[in-house]
Amino acid sequence: MENVWKKYKDEDINRLSEICDDYRKFLSISKIEREVIKNSILIAEQRGFVDLNTYIKENKKLEVGDKIYVNNRNKSLALFVIGREDITNGINILGAHVDSPRLDLKANPLYEENEFAYLDTHYYGGIKKYQWVTIPLALHGVVVKKNGEVMDVVIGEDERDPVIGITDLLPHLGKEQMKKEASVVIEGEGLDVLIGSMPCEETEEDSKKEDLVKRNILNILKNKYNMDEDDFLSAEIEVVPAGRARDFGLDRSMIMAYGQDDKVCAYSSLRAFLDCPTCDKTISCILVDKEEIGSVGATGMCSTFYENALLEICNLLGHPENVALARCLSNSYMLSSDVNAAYDPLYSDVMDKRNASYFNQGVVFCKYTGSRGKSGSNDANAEYVAKLRNIMDRNSVYFQISELGKVDAGGGGTIAYILANKNVNVIDCGVGVLSMHAPWEVTAKADIYEAYKCYIAFLKEA
Repeated sequence: MENVWKKYKDEDINRLSEICDDYRKFLSISKIEREVIKNSILIAEQRGFVDLNTYIKENKKLEVGDKIYVNNRNKSLALFVIGREDITNGINILGAHVDSPRLDLKANPLYEENEFAYLDTHYYGGIKKYQWVTIPLALHGVVVKKNGEVMDVVIGEDERDPVIGITDLLPHLGKEQMKKEASVVIEGEGLDVLIGSMPCEETEEDSKKEDLVKRNILNILKNKYNMDEDDFLSAEIEVVPAGRARDFGLDRSMIMAYGQDDKVCAYSSLRAFLDCPTCDKTISCILVDKEEIGSVGATGMCSTFYENALLEICNLLGHPENVALARCLSNSYMLSSDVNAAYDPLYSDVMDKRNASYFNQGVVFCKYTGSRGKSGSNDANAEYVAKLRNIMDRNSVYFQISELGKVDAGGGGTIAYILANKNVNVIDCGVGVLSMHAPWEVTAKADIYEAYKCYIAFLKEA
């Protein structure tokens, strides 16, 4: 395939630039799943979407063109636009996850050692631990007081904010460290974040007390967030790279940012969904949590929140019987909007060149993922792949079909198999990424634009 930049006209480049500029801004304020969901709801409400609970409480029937959303615990979201066809004929679904690899604070994270204050962490998802040391880090999340008050926490993003980080051993004393395998150069329990070194002002009482640096940190948290140490018990605070998403490359053809797996697909799916006109079929966009640790829990794709939402919608459309949901799912089509490992010439030994995805060659379809002989994968059927090829060609969408590296090099999974287990036609479809799961990942603007075009074409014609 050719580099798609060679095929673009001025109007394509202008549209691409507008979408990618908006994406970059969205990324910078949506680093964790709660922020993605909050900002997505704000955008959806501006486009006329209404909480499904409003319809349920009023027992109000749904009509063609109605726009509704379901907020699941502020960490996952489902959106729907009611189409002209009976919902039992199936719906067209875009599904992406909004969680990314990171460090989470433990329940009792704050401690002092040798007059340094630290936060103890537990890493989340698949990371190379050594990549997280000596880079500026920020805190994002919520603290929930016993009375139910919720306080948003963001420290390290404003240019006036301090940043925090994890220290490393100097090379002059690192001889033994450098002999270790990369997986244990930095141990999981060594990912403690340095946050302070200044003791609080001493009084006569303090002169005999310890942990004055820790106490100073607690004073800062109390003044800024009215937060006490035991409030960490009911907090969800994530440690993520500090800094905004940036144009990457001297030609500005790429974007570098934290969390593009899978926010690049979440954003392009949401944007395409919101920009799509009312279709014959009902259309839906799902943004879910917990994919990086197996899609578990009440906010992951394995929960029943999406099926429950569809049951409510079927009921409000005059289909109270349970069989309507089964018919709806079995007749539905889905793109599991998730990223793929883009070919990197510096690491070509783990790639199959004939079956890899490449930057600037369009959106990537991945027929199957998994590992060790497709274990744990969803393997899309040939009829569905042919249908999608036809849709892409009709709508001038540039696409490629890829695997996730060489057969025995490793593997991975997505949310695709979960909806496939509900008898939905599903295939993975997303954007190629360099440095996947690193603190800073890189994507190609042309591929983001083609993903957006692909998702609109799919919603209208699948």
